[in-house]
Amino acid sequence: MSSLALAVRDSGTMLRRNLRHMQRYPAMTVMLAGMPVIFLLLFVFVFGGTLGAGLGGGRAEYLTYVLPGILLMTIGGAATGTSVSVAMDMTEGIVARFRTMAIARVCVLTGHVLGSIVQTLIGLVIVVGIAVAVGFRSDAGPGAWLGVLAVLPCR
Repeated sequence: MSSLALAVRDSGTMLRRNLRHMQRYPAMTVMLAGMPVIFLLLFVFVFGGTLGAGLGGGRAEYLTYVLPGILLMTIGGAATGTSVSVAMDMTEGIVARFRTMAIARVCVLTGHVLGSIVQTLIGLVIVVGIAVAVGFRSDAGPGAWLGVLAVLPCR
């Protein structure tokens, strides 16, 4: 096998490891989606009527205005989850153990990044689902939403 094929295989193993961590300890994923949902509901239902009137509409117009910022906050919060998991691996000594094994050096970081992308997408789906439930409607077509999905994981 080539070194690239070995690195891809090892990265897949590390991704599975991070997905199992997300299953066993769902608190980080819940926090990743929970805080933006709380802010979304707070801004829309507490401040939305007044601030929406300043936009020339009401609560629905303010929801359309504030949702992109809340989604960016969700993406930014995912970096916290990645940094916490990398720091835990460094302090628990698993990275030192990985250094003694015959694995590609890039696979540890690649597994964390891919796991973070999965976690971020889960958080984004939850936040957009809540936004749709409280009244968000978009004029964007399927092509525009695919463009958003193409840009978002490249944080």
